[in-house]
Amino acid sequence: DYSFITNEYINWLNNPELMKYSEQRHIKHTFESCKEYIDGFVNSTNLLFAIIDSESNEHVGNINAYIDIYNGTADMGILVGKGNKGYGYIAWIKMIEILFQEKNIRKITAGTMSENIPMLKIFEKSGMQYEYTQKDQFIIDGNSVNLIGYCIFKEEYL
Repeated sequence: DYSFITNEYINWLNNPELMKYSEQRHIKHTFESCKEYIDGFVNSTNLLFAIIDSESNEHVGNINAYIDIYNGTADMGILVGKGNKGYGYIAWIKMIEILFQEKNIRKITAGTMSENIPMLKIFEKSGMQYEYTQKDQFIIDGNSVNLIGYCIFKEEYL
């Protein structure tokens, strides 16, 4: 569904501050690049959902999961472009539930840059555990930063 590819959405993706901790910051996004991204989920095992504010019915972000069906794992990612109302945490928990209960995933992983404190808080609040650090994995503003990886297993969550 391309209806979520609005000028506002494309502006989120091209906003340097919003994309500071995302590798999307290196890409100039257009309607076509967003369409290609969405098309990549069609006919795949991977998931992509819009995050919608339940009161205003407004698109506030996206959440995805790249699923490895052979190993029973999924790697999650999220973008909240609008609002600061806990959308990220609510969507994160919902995706964890979908992956464990509907997709029979046994392990979920996610990673973020060490400076992305809001994302690290979502990981911990959702019950994920620290798994690894990749030292100096990314460059932000000329400085190297670590990639911090978290995970949660189905039996720990349920």
